[in-house]
Amino acid sequence: MEIIQIFGILFALFAMSRVILQIRNRNMGLDEGIFWLFVWILVVVVLVFPQTLSCLAGVLGVGRGVDAIIYLSIVVLFYLIYRMYARMEHLEREITKVVREVAIKDRHEPKSKNEG
Repeated sequence: MEIIQIFGILFALFAMSRVILQIRNRNMGLDEGIFWLFVWILVVVVLVFPQTLSCLAGVLGVGRGVDAIIYLSIVVLFYLIYRMYARMEHLEREITKVVREVAIKDRHEPKSKNEG
């Protein structure tokens, strides 16, 4: 086993421990945690069995395993960016809704003598 594989496996195990800790502390949802655990488990599998990249490249019809990983990574990154965009849009709509409700509530409530 090459030294890069050892470092990669150690890093992936460290990342998995962080994900599990985030799930336990309720800083990450279970569905997100499972996704990231799956990603890091795949990293370990690829590092332990590098020939799986060649099989993946053959299935996807690309020349090398590294190319397959790069193409798949780009697709996953675009998906994650889309999810972040959708979540941000949802939060913006919720914030606008709350601000409107507060503004309407403040408008209809009489002001106290101290506020002037």
